[in-house]
Amino acid sequence: MSGRVIVVGSVNIDLVARVPALPHPGETVTGGSYERHHGGKGGNQAVAAARLRRPTLFIGALGDDSFEGEARRALASERVDVSMVASLPGQPTGMALILVDAAGENEIAVVPGANGAIEEGYARDCLGRLGRLAGDVVLVCNEVPLHVVREALVCAHAAGATTILNPAPAIGIDRALLSLADIITPNRNELATLLSTQSHRAGSRTDDAREVAGRARPLIEDGAGGPGVRKAVIVTLGASGVVVLEREGSGLDGAAATEAAEAAAEAAAGAAQPPAAAQPPASPTPAAPALASPAPAAPTPAGPAAIRVWEAPAEMVATIDSTGAGDAFNGALAAAIAEGRSLAEAVDRALVAGALATTRAGAREGMATAQELEEHLASR
Repeated sequence: MSGRVIVVGSVNIDLVARVPALPHPGETVTGGSYERHHGGKGGNQAVAAARLRRPTLFIGALGDDSFEGEARRALASERVDVSMVASLPGQPTGMALILVDAAGENEIAVVPGANGAIEEGYARDCLGRLGRLAGDVVLVCNEVPLHVVREALVCAHAAGATTILNPAPAIGIDRALLSLADIITPNRNELATLLSTQSHRAGSRTDDAREVAGRARPLIEDGAGGPGVRKAVIVTLGASGVVVLEREGSGLDGAAATEAAEAAAEAAAGAAQPPAAAQPPASPTPAAPALASPAPAAPTPAGPAAIRVWEAPAEMVATIDSTGAGDAFNGALAAAIAEGRSLAEAVDRALVAGALATTRAGAREGMATAQELEEHLASR
Protein backbone atom coordinates (compact mmCIF):
# COMPACT_ATOMS: atom_id res chain seq x y z
CA MET A 1 0.00 0.00 0.00
CA SER A 2 1.37 3.42 -0.92
CA GLY A 3 -1.01 6.07 0.34
CA ARG A 4 -0.15 9.73 0.53
CA VAL A 5 -0.33 12.12 3.46
CA ILE A 6 -2.26 15.28 2.59
CA VAL A 7 -1.95 18.00 5.21
CA VAL A 8 -4.42 20.88 5.43
CA GLY A 9 -3.14 23.50 7.82
CA SER A 10 -0.90 26.41 8.68
CA VAL A 11 2.58 27.63 7.81
CA ASN A 12 4.36 30.07 10.13
CA ILE A 13 7.70 31.66 10.73
CA ASP A 14 8.65 30.83 14.36
CA LEU A 15 10.43 33.45 16.47
CA VAL A 16 11.85 31.62 19.49
CA ALA A 17 13.17 33.07 22.75
CA ARG A 18 14.95 30.68 25.11
CA VAL A 19 14.57 31.86 28.70
CA PRO A 20 15.48 30.49 32.14
CA ALA A 21 11.81 30.14 33.14
CA LEU A 22 8.43 30.82 31.53
CA PRO A 23 7.04 34.15 32.75
CA HIS A 24 3.87 34.42 34.83
CA PRO A 25 1.24 37.00 33.77
CA GLY A 26 2.74 40.47 34.15
CA GLU A 27 6.26 39.17 34.71
CA THR A 28 9.31 40.03 32.59
CA VAL A 29 11.99 37.37 32.17
CA THR A 30 15.42 38.35 30.85
CA GLY A 31 18.37 36.40 29.57
CA GLY A 32 18.50 33.53 27.13
CA SER A 33 18.79 33.58 23.34
CA TYR A 34 16.80 34.25 20.17
CA GLU A 35 16.28 32.09 17.06
CA ARG A 36 14.12 32.01 13.92
CA HIS A 37 12.70 28.78 12.50
CA HIS A 38 10.13 27.56 10.00
CA GLY A 39 6.96 26.33 11.65
CA GLY A 40 3.18 26.22 11.73
CA LYS A 41 1.47 23.03 12.82
CA GLY A 42 0.47 22.10 9.29
CA GLY A 43 3.91 22.73 7.83
CA ASN A 44 5.60 20.88 10.67
CA GLN A 45 3.30 17.87 10.33
CA ALA A 46 3.89 17.75 6.58
CA VAL A 47 7.66 17.78 7.12
CA ALA A 48 7.37 15.05 9.77
CA ALA A 49 5.52 12.80 7.32
CA ALA A 50 7.79 13.61 4.38
CA ARG A 51 10.95 12.82 6.35
CA LEU A 52 9.49 9.36 6.92
CA ARG A 53 9.43 8.89 3.15
CA ARG A 54 5.71 9.25 2.67
CA PRO A 55 4.59 11.18 -0.43
CA THR A 56 3.24 14.35 1.20
CA LEU A 57 1.17 17.22 -0.20
CA PHE A 58 0.37 20.44 1.64
CA ILE A 59 -2.77 22.57 1.29
CA GLY A 60 -2.56 26.01 2.86
CA ALA A 61 -1.68 29.68 2.30
CA LEU A 62 1.21 32.11 2.63
CA GLY A 63 1.27 35.90 2.49
CA ASP A 64 2.85 38.09 -0.16
CA ASP A 65 5.61 39.39 2.11
CA SER A 66 9.34 38.70 2.32
CA PHE A 67 8.74 35.45 4.21
CA GLU A 68 6.58 33.84 1.48
CA GLY A 69 9.36 32.56 -0.77
CA GLU A 70 11.45 31.46 2.18
CA ALA A 71 8.58 29.48 3.71
CA ARG A 72 7.67 27.86 0.38
CA ARG A 73 11.26 26.84 -0.33
CA ALA A 74 11.63 25.39 3.16
CA LEU A 75 8.70 23.01 2.57
CA ALA A 76 9.79 22.10 -0.93
CA SER A 77 13.31 21.33 0.27
CA GLU A 78 11.80 18.62 2.50
CA ARG A 79 10.09 17.05 -0.55
CA VAL A 80 6.67 18.36 0.42
CA ASP A 81 4.49 19.04 -2.63
CA VAL A 82 3.62 22.78 -2.43
CA SER A 83 1.62 23.02 -5.67
CA MET A 84 -1.55 23.72 -3.65
CA VAL A 85 -0.06 26.38 -1.37
CA ALA A 86 -1.69 29.73 -2.21
CA SER A 87 -0.09 33.19 -1.96
CA LEU A 88 -2.68 35.69 -0.70
CA PRO A 89 -2.21 39.33 -1.76
CA GLY A 90 -2.28 41.84 1.07
CA GLN A 91 -1.76 39.20 3.76
CA PRO A 92 1.34 38.55 5.89
CA THR A 93 2.76 35.08 6.28
CA GLY A 94 1.76 33.53 9.62
CA MET A 95 3.94 34.14 12.65
CA ALA A 96 4.45 32.26 15.94
CA LEU A 97 6.09 33.73 19.05
CA ILE A 98 7.53 30.94 21.20
CA LEU A 99 9.05 30.93 24.68
CA VAL A 100 11.06 27.87 25.72
CA ASP A 101 12.35 27.36 29.29
CA ALA A 102 15.38 25.49 30.56
CA ALA A 103 13.38 22.26 30.96
CA GLY A 104 12.17 22.34 27.36
CA GLU A 105 8.57 23.36 28.15
CA ASN A 106 7.07 26.04 25.94
CA GLU A 107 4.38 28.69 25.55
CA ILE A 108 3.25 29.76 22.07
CA ALA A 109 1.27 32.70 20.67
CA VAL A 110 0.28 32.55 16.99
CA VAL A 111 -0.52 35.45 14.63
CA PRO A 112 -2.42 33.69 11.79
CA GLY A 113 -1.87 36.08 8.86
CA ALA A 114 -2.59 34.26 5.60
CA ASN A 115 -3.50 31.09 7.51
CA GLY A 116 -6.61 32.86 8.81
CA ALA A 117 -7.59 34.34 5.46
CA ILE A 118 -8.11 31.17 3.42
CA GLU A 119 -11.37 31.59 1.51
CA GLU A 120 -14.50 29.46 1.79
CA GLY A 121 -14.20 26.35 -0.33
CA TYR A 122 -10.44 26.50 -0.85
CA ALA A 123 -9.77 23.10 0.72
CA ARG A 124 -12.83 21.67 -1.02
CA ASP A 125 -11.60 22.77 -4.43
CA CYS A 126 -8.05 21.52 -3.83
CA LEU A 127 -9.20 18.11 -2.60
CA GLY A 128 -11.70 17.92 -5.45
CA ARG A 129 -8.88 18.27 -7.97
CA LEU A 130 -7.10 15.30 -6.38
CA GLY A 131 -9.99 12.93 -7.13
CA ARG A 132 -10.36 9.66 -5.22
CA LEU A 133 -8.29 9.50 -2.04
CA ALA A 134 -8.72 5.85 -1.06
CA GLY A 135 -5.61 4.77 0.85
CA ASP A 136 -4.58 8.37 1.55
CA VAL A 137 -4.61 10.10 4.94
CA VAL A 138 -5.81 13.69 5.24
CA LEU A 139 -4.42 15.38 8.36
CA VAL A 140 -6.07 18.66 9.41
CA CYS A 141 -5.00 21.07 12.15
CA ASN A 142 -7.10 23.88 13.64
CA GLU A 143 -4.71 26.77 12.90
CA VAL A 144 -6.84 27.60 9.85
CA PRO A 145 -10.49 28.83 9.83
CA LEU A 146 -13.13 26.41 11.03
CA HIS A 147 -14.88 26.41 7.65
CA VAL A 148 -11.64 25.17 6.07
CA VAL A 149 -11.30 22.45 8.73
CA ARG A 150 -14.87 21.33 8.15
CA GLU A 151 -14.63 21.31 4.35
CA ALA A 152 -11.38 19.36 4.46
CA LEU A 153 -12.81 16.66 6.73
CA VAL A 154 -16.10 16.33 4.84
CA CYS A 155 -14.57 16.24 1.36
CA ALA A 156 -11.68 13.96 2.33
CA HIS A 157 -14.04 11.43 3.89
CA ALA A 158 -16.33 11.53 0.86
CA ALA A 159 -13.33 10.85 -1.38
CA GLY A 160 -12.35 7.77 0.64
CA ALA A 161 -9.46 9.10 2.76
CA THR A 162 -8.80 8.38 6.42
CA THR A 163 -9.16 11.71 8.23
CA ILE A 164 -7.18 12.86 11.27
CA LEU A 165 -8.04 16.06 13.16
CA ASN A 166 -5.37 17.53 15.38
CA PRO A 167 -7.54 19.89 17.51
CA ALA A 168 -4.78 22.37 18.20
CA PRO A 169 -5.83 24.87 19.26
CA ALA A 170 -9.12 23.34 20.45
CA ILE A 171 -11.02 26.64 20.45
CA GLY A 172 -14.29 26.59 18.48
CA ILE A 173 -14.40 22.84 17.89
CA ASP A 174 -17.83 21.45 18.68
CA ARG A 175 -19.29 17.95 18.61
CA ALA A 176 -20.57 18.35 15.06
CA LEU A 177 -17.03 19.00 13.84
CA LEU A 178 -15.53 16.16 15.87
CA SER A 179 -18.00 13.71 14.33
CA LEU A 180 -16.52 14.43 10.90
CA ALA A 181 -13.10 13.01 11.85
CA ASP A 182 -12.00 9.37 11.83
CA ILE A 183 -9.29 10.09 14.44
CA ILE A 184 -8.65 13.04 16.75
CA THR A 185 -5.41 13.65 18.66
CA PRO A 186 -5.86 16.12 21.54
CA ASN A 187 -3.29 16.64 24.28
CA ARG A 188 -4.44 16.91 27.90
CA ASN A 189 -5.19 20.64 27.71
CA GLU A 190 -6.99 20.36 24.39
CA LEU A 191 -9.06 17.52 25.82
CA ALA A 192 -10.13 19.81 28.68
CA THR A 193 -11.09 22.53 26.21
CA LEU A 194 -13.05 20.11 24.03
CA LEU A 195 -14.98 19.04 27.11
CA SER A 196 -15.57 22.69 28.12
CA THR A 197 -13.77 22.22 31.43
CA GLN A 198 -11.18 24.46 33.04
CA SER A 199 -7.53 23.57 32.65
CA HIS A 200 -4.85 25.30 34.70
CA ARG A 201 -1.10 24.88 34.69
CA ALA A 202 -1.28 23.37 38.18
CA GLY A 203 -3.98 21.53 40.06
CA SER A 204 -6.01 19.93 37.26
CA ARG A 205 -3.31 17.99 35.42
CA THR A 206 -3.69 14.24 35.44
CA ASP A 207 -1.81 11.47 33.68
CA ASP A 208 -3.85 8.62 35.13
CA ALA A 209 -4.86 6.55 32.11
CA ARG A 210 -8.18 5.42 33.56
CA GLU A 211 -9.21 8.96 34.42
CA VAL A 212 -8.11 10.30 31.04
CA ALA A 213 -10.04 7.54 29.27
CA GLY A 214 -13.13 8.31 31.30
CA ARG A 215 -12.94 12.00 30.45
CA ALA A 216 -12.33 11.32 26.73
CA ARG A 217 -15.08 8.72 26.33
CA PRO A 218 -17.86 11.26 25.57
CA LEU A 219 -15.91 12.37 22.49
CA ILE A 220 -16.22 8.96 20.81
CA GLU A 221 -19.53 7.72 22.22
CA ASP A 222 -22.71 8.51 20.31
CA GLY A 223 -25.25 10.28 22.45
CA ALA A 224 -28.12 12.72 22.59
CA GLY A 225 -25.83 15.45 21.23
CA GLY A 226 -25.10 13.44 18.09
CA PRO A 227 -22.45 10.99 16.87
CA GLY A 228 -18.92 11.00 18.22
CA VAL A 229 -15.54 10.66 16.53
CA ARG A 230 -15.80 7.96 13.89
CA LYS A 231 -12.96 5.62 14.82
CA ALA A 232 -10.49 6.64 17.53
CA VAL A 233 -9.49 9.28 20.07
CA ILE A 234 -5.77 9.44 20.91
CA VAL A 235 -4.98 11.60 23.94
CA THR A 236 -1.30 12.53 24.11
CA LEU A 237 0.18 13.00 27.60
CA GLY A 238 3.77 14.01 26.91
CA ALA A 239 6.20 11.97 28.96
CA SER A 240 3.31 9.76 30.13
CA GLY A 241 2.57 8.44 26.65
CA VAL A 242 -0.90 8.18 25.15
CA VAL A 243 -4.35 6.83 25.95
CA VAL A 244 -6.30 5.46 22.98
CA LEU A 245 -10.05 4.92 22.72
CA GLU A 246 -10.90 2.93 19.60
CA ARG A 247 -14.26 1.78 18.29
CA GLU A 248 -14.46 -1.97 17.87
CA GLY A 249 -14.52 -2.70 14.15
CA SER A 250 -12.90 0.63 13.33
CA GLY A 251 -11.03 -0.87 10.38
CA LEU A 252 -7.75 0.57 11.68
CA ASP A 253 -6.07 -2.82 11.83
CA GLY A 254 -3.71 -2.31 8.94
CA ALA A 255 -3.29 -2.69 5.21
CA ALA A 256 -5.33 -5.87 4.79
CA ALA A 257 -8.55 -4.32 6.02
CA THR A 258 -7.92 -1.10 4.10
CA GLU A 259 -7.19 -2.88 0.83
CA ALA A 260 -10.27 -5.07 1.27
CA ALA A 261 -12.39 -1.97 1.83
CA GLU A 262 -10.91 -0.32 -1.27
CA ALA A 263 -11.58 -3.41 -3.38
CA ALA A 264 -15.16 -3.54 -2.15
CA ALA A 265 -15.66 0.14 -2.92
CA GLU A 266 -14.22 -0.26 -6.42
CA ALA A 267 -16.40 -3.31 -7.07
CA ALA A 268 -19.48 -1.43 -5.91
CA ALA A 269 -18.58 1.54 -8.11
CA GLY A 270 -18.09 -0.74 -11.10
CA ALA A 271 -21.39 -2.52 -10.53
CA ALA A 272 -23.16 0.81 -10.51
CA GLN A 273 -21.96 1.65 -14.07
CA PRO A 274 -23.92 0.39 -17.10
CA PRO A 275 -22.12 -1.94 -19.53
CA ALA A 276 -19.92 -0.13 -22.03
CA ALA A 277 -22.13 -1.12 -24.98
CA ALA A 278 -25.20 0.35 -23.33
CA GLN A 279 -23.69 3.77 -22.78
CA PRO A 280 -24.80 6.62 -25.06
CA PRO A 281 -22.30 8.17 -27.50
CA ALA A 282 -19.92 10.65 -25.97
CA SER A 283 -20.93 14.29 -26.10
CA PRO A 284 -18.93 17.46 -25.47
CA THR A 285 -18.10 17.83 -21.80
CA PRO A 286 -19.93 20.78 -20.19
CA ALA A 287 -18.13 23.19 -17.92
CA ALA A 288 -17.74 21.69 -14.46
CA PRO A 289 -20.08 23.24 -11.87
CA ALA A 290 -18.76 24.60 -8.62
CA LEU A 291 -18.03 21.79 -6.18
CA ALA A 292 -20.62 21.35 -3.46
CA SER A 293 -19.87 20.03 -0.01
CA PRO A 294 -20.91 16.36 0.19
CA ALA A 295 -23.06 15.43 3.16
CA PRO A 296 -21.01 13.73 5.86
CA ALA A 297 -21.86 10.09 6.48
CA ALA A 298 -22.94 9.39 10.03
CA PRO A 299 -20.86 6.73 11.81
CA THR A 300 -22.42 3.56 13.05
CA PRO A 301 -23.81 4.14 16.54
CA ALA A 302 -21.71 2.64 19.30
CA GLY A 303 -22.27 2.32 22.99
CA PRO A 304 -19.70 2.08 25.78
CA ALA A 305 -19.21 -1.68 25.28
CA ALA A 306 -18.13 -1.09 21.65
CA ILE A 307 -15.07 0.97 22.60
CA ARG A 308 -11.66 -0.53 23.30
CA VAL A 309 -9.36 1.46 25.60
CA TRP A 310 -5.59 1.00 25.70
CA GLU A 311 -2.48 2.97 26.52
CA ALA A 312 1.10 3.12 25.30
CA PRO A 313 4.14 4.48 27.16
CA ALA A 314 6.34 7.30 25.90
CA GLU A 315 9.93 6.77 24.81
CA MET A 316 12.47 7.92 27.39
CA VAL A 317 14.90 10.40 25.83
CA ALA A 318 16.97 13.39 26.94
CA THR A 319 14.62 16.27 26.17
CA ILE A 320 16.06 19.57 25.00
CA ASP A 321 13.06 21.28 23.40
CA SER A 322 9.48 20.00 23.27
CA THR A 323 8.46 22.45 20.51
CA GLY A 324 7.05 20.46 17.61
CA ALA A 325 6.80 17.14 19.46
CA GLY A 326 3.04 17.00 18.95
CA ASP A 327 3.44 17.84 15.28
CA ALA A 328 6.04 15.08 14.89
CA PHE A 329 3.61 12.65 16.55
CA ASN A 330 0.76 13.61 14.22
CA GLY A 331 2.86 13.54 11.05
CA ALA A 332 4.32 10.15 11.92
CA LEU A 333 0.89 8.79 12.84
CA ALA A 334 -0.50 9.86 9.48
CA ALA A 335 2.51 8.45 7.64
CA ALA A 336 2.23 5.07 9.33
CA ILE A 337 -1.50 4.77 8.63
CA ALA A 338 -0.88 5.78 5.00
CA GLU A 339 1.70 2.97 4.84
CA GLY A 340 -1.06 0.54 5.82
CA ARG A 341 0.06 -0.10 9.39
CA SER A 342 -2.37 -0.89 12.19
CA LEU A 343 -3.40 1.84 14.62
CA ALA A 344 -1.38 0.21 17.41
CA GLU A 345 1.79 0.13 15.30
CA ALA A 346 1.15 3.65 14.00
CA VAL A 347 0.80 4.97 17.56
CA ASP A 348 4.02 3.24 18.60
CA ARG A 349 5.95 4.76 15.72
CA ALA A 350 4.40 8.17 16.36
CA LEU A 351 5.48 8.04 20.01
CA VAL A 352 9.06 7.38 18.93
CA ALA A 353 8.95 10.20 16.38
CA GLY A 354 7.51 12.59 18.96
CA ALA A 355 10.20 11.70 21.48
CA LEU A 356 13.05 12.05 19.00
CA ALA A 357 11.75 15.51 18.06
CA THR A 358 12.46 16.72 21.60
CA THR A 359 16.15 15.80 21.47
CA ARG A 360 17.08 18.73 19.20
CA ALA A 361 16.22 22.44 19.30
CA GLY A 362 13.52 23.79 17.02
CA ALA A 363 10.28 22.36 15.69
CA ARG A 364 11.21 20.99 12.26
CA GLU A 365 14.90 20.64 13.07
CA GLY A 366 14.08 17.83 15.48
CA MET A 367 11.84 15.84 13.15
CA ALA A 368 13.14 12.28 12.75
CA THR A 369 14.16 10.83 9.41
CA ALA A 370 13.03 7.35 8.39
CA GLN A 371 16.52 6.03 9.14
CA GLU A 372 16.59 7.57 12.62
CA LEU A 373 13.15 6.19 13.43
CA GLU A 374 14.03 2.67 12.27
CA GLU A 375 17.34 2.71 14.09
CA HIS A 376 15.64 3.71 17.34
CA LEU A 377 13.00 1.01 16.95
CA ALA A 378 15.70 -1.57 16.26
CA SER A 379 17.67 -0.54 19.35
CA ARG A 380 14.90 -1.40 21.79
